[in-house]
Amino acid sequence: MTISYLLAQSGTPSVFELATKGGIMMIPIVLCSLVVVAVVLERLAVLRKPRVVPPGFEKKLHAAMQSGGPAEATEACKKNQSPAARIIAAGLDKLGHAHEIVEKHLTAQGEHELFLLRKRLRMLTVIAAIAPLLGLTGTIFGMIRAFQTVAMSGESLGKAELLAGGIYEAMITTAAGLLVAIPTIIFYHWLVSRVDIIARELDRVAVDFVERYVLEPGQHPRNLPSHSNGATTRAPAVAAGAEA
Repeated sequence: MTISYLLAQSGTPSVFELATKGGIMMIPIVLCSLVVVAVVLERLAVLRKPRVVPPGFEKKLHAAMQSGGPAEATEACKKNQSPAARIIAAGLDKLGHAHEIVEKHLTAQGEHELFLLRKRLRMLTVIAAIAPLLGLTGTIFGMIRAFQTVAMSGESLGKAELLAGGIYEAMITTAAGLLVAIPTIIFYHWLVSRVDIIARELDRVAVDFVERYVLEPGQHPRNLPSHSNGATTRAPAVAAGAEA
């Protein structure tokens, strides 16, 4: 006995029936939901920590630096092709220059990698904003159609069920818009938190590289004023941030 059969027996309309009763505004709302599913699945595949900082990458990097120096380490990074490897490769390319120059290139590459990790997240915020508006627009059109039907029917006086039926169908699009927007907001913030965690991990890898191979003994990575309270803290080699 299927769920559709039980719904049919109880008189409850199916999801497809509700979607068809919602009118033409259900089309963009359904398309938005499909885009959200596609973006979330694609970002989940991209934002896997083993993909960004593969297990064993740092050990291979240190081993290559000890055995063959920067040239062998660069080859190891090219073979790895992970975001962490590309950041370290940018630092290796400037190894031997002043540590400020190395850190500058590490930061620039790190910001580029974060841009790629945040890619398409802004689309989720846009859909979360417009889905309820699409639903509200569909409801307004439905209400206009319902009142117009009642006004044009000469026998509708006193028949509230005619108006109620129209309002019932008109509210479907608002519900659909909210059902798309609410999970989208949740997924957006969840993915942003994953980007923040990955940014901190990339920063740790880059700082470790600078401290091992760039700075002289006794030197420390650059110190810049914190944006939060003016206190002096170590500047991250990879700029963290989650704005899509």
